[in-house]
Parts: sequence; C-alpha cells; structure tokens
Amino acid sequence: MRTPISTRLLTAALAVLVTGCASAPGYDYSALRQAKPASILVMPALNQSPDVTAPAGVLSQVTLPLAEAGYYVLPVSLSMDMFAQNGMHTAEDAQALPIAKLREIFGADAALYLDIRDYGTSYAVLSSASVVTLSARLVDLRTGRQLWDGNASASSAEGRNTGSSLLGLLVTALVTQILETMSESSLEVAAIANQRLLSPGLPGGLLHGPRSPEYGKPAP
Repeated sequence: MRTPISTRLLTAALAVLVTGCASAPGYDYSALRQAKPASILVMPALNQSPDVTAPAGVLSQVTLPLAEAGYYVLPVSLSMDMFAQNGMHTAEDAQALPIAKLREIFGADAALYLDIRDYGTSYAVLSSASVVTLSARLVDLRTGRQLWDGNASASSAEGRNTGSSLLGLLVTALVTQILETMSESSLEVAAIANQRLLSPGLPGGLLHGPRSPEYGKPAP
C-alpha cells in the first residue's frame, strides 16, 4: 500500500526535529533577543518559481508556525488586501516600501520578508516530487534592523522507497507527478517547509515569542 504524502512528510519533519538540532551550528540571536518583537506583518512573497500559485500556497501556511511560536501575526489576507488597495499589486512593490511606512500603516513590530525559490511538482526522468524551498528575513519595523534570516526546503520524495527496476522508476515518476499535481501536494510540502523555516527548536529557526510559555528560554 502506498504511504500517503502527508504521512511521509510528517515522518521526515519529525526526523529533522529529533536529529537536526544536534548537528547544526549555533545561530546568533542577539538582535532578535534585544528587539523582542511581539507582532509580525507577513509581507507578500517574492516568487522565483514558475508556479503562479506559489505565493498563495506558501502564505496560506505561514501563520500557523508563527502563531505556535508565540507571535501575534497580522491576518495575512487582510494585509494582502491592504497592499493591493494602496496600489502595491506585486511583491516587489510591497517589499520596496520604506520600513517607516509599513510601521505607520500596520503598526507591527517586525515584518517577515519571504522569497520562494522552488514550488511545485517536477518530473525528472527517474523521480518526480513536489518541492518547496523558502528563504526569509525578519526586519524590525521600529529600527530597520534585520533580526533574523533563514532558509528551508521540503520535498514529497523524502522517505520514499526508491528500490525498483528502471522501468518501475520511470512509471512511478510519471504517476507521482500526475497524482501530486492533481492533489496539490505542494500545499502539504509548503506547510512542512514553513515549519522547518520558522519553528523554534529547529536549527536556525525563530526564537519563541512573548505569547509562548517557552519565551526567553535559550535556543538550541
């Protein structure tokens, strides 16, 4: 029986939680600790992938890890509407706005700038997978100082059994691409990528925010 995509991705994410912290180098959180942001504005995401649905897919998954980390997140859909109503119809336009203007309009302590490097399902002869790769930086809207940056990637191929004949691999790759495209599995992969990027406790992730009972505790 084929293992559901969501189950395989969750297993892979748990493996990162268990083993990743021990091997990654430390991150300098001094700027983030000093700034102590409590509220975050999620900016429209830059999209370097060929999939025009990528920003919506990524932004729909970004609030949960930030909220679970202990931050207040300005409602993403309302923020996007506000940008559009003020003539900012592209992520490039929105991300070019002055820090002081963002602070004046939204009143948030910090802004999260997202860059989508990869998004979607691709066919690569012997393998096919939905891949999401993200980078981000958190900027203090009170001072303009960068408080944190990071990157993360997730793939539906993680944990997949590749032991098969050449013909079997070719057929599996084609079928996987069709099924994952039809099921929009990139949304599931985007959720994992956002968790890896933003969750406290993971190497290079954010620190816990003031709404978390873990707030103020040392990072791994």
